[in-house]
Amino acid sequence: MSNLIDGKAIAARVKEEVAREAAELAQRGIRAGLAVVIVGDDPASRIYVNNKKKACEACNIRSYEYALPESTSEEDLLALVEKLNADPAVSGILVQLPLPRQISEQKVIAAISPEKDVDAFHAVNVGKIMIGDFDFLPCTPAGCLELIDSTGVSVEGKRCVVIGRSNIVGKPMAMLLLHRNGTVTICHSKTRGLREICREADILVAAVGKPKFVTADMVKEGAVVIDVGMNRLENGKLCGDVDFDAVREVAGWITPVPGGVGPMTIAMLMRNTLSAAKLQNRVQA
Repeated sequence: MSNLIDGKAIAARVKEEVAREAAELAQRGIRAGLAVVIVGDDPASRIYVNNKKKACEACNIRSYEYALPESTSEEDLLALVEKLNADPAVSGILVQLPLPRQISEQKVIAAISPEKDVDAFHAVNVGKIMIGDFDFLPCTPAGCLELIDSTGVSVEGKRCVVIGRSNIVGKPMAMLLLHRNGTVTICHSKTRGLREICREADILVAAVGKPKFVTADMVKEGAVVIDVGMNRLENGKLCGDVDFDAVREVAGWITPVPGGVGPMTIAMLMRNTLSAAKLQNRVQA
């Protein structure tokens, strides 16, 4: 039976650290602030935005919400982003994805100032992550790394497999593991011999978006298994990309869904917002 990696507890610790540092920063007259922009009324996006607002309150970070109608034009959204870029009260800008069809996500991401890009999606920040000289890390991969660190297992020298090659999780996750001197393989829909590759992994990160995709026969005994997936079954229950009940009998460490990576993503967003406030005010980290 594997050890459970408690994302809720680790996220709570990160948010406590952020709250303390944000309060110290406020005493120096610097208030961290996060602007979240939501376009339309997608229920899942609304839940995420509400959770981010609660996290800001808990972390002594000001929260600014901009709820725009589904019909908002690309021009109007880009104008709002420019306004927020120029606002010194706003340390970080997050535009909730997905956006309506009439708006280019790429254009919106490119319009956000790299110093306020707390999602770390801007090409400048992606490039900095590539060379290992970054200001922010994408929230989900950074959270995954924090969860791996909590196990006490060192990435250095380990065989690491990431299933999924998205710009949001898979690719940056691979780079972070590489920066830690892991030997990294990225797997995807065209990968041959996926099961055999996964079975070699000391650290396995599943970010494929398919319920219970990773089965017990794909996991090396004693491996650290990080499940990024968040899928809803026909019965309404949430599950990850890993067949949790079966894999926990093989793995050494495993994240649950929910309660694993999810809470860490928001905690790392809070950390990025604090880092952005320090960066913009030239405060030494």
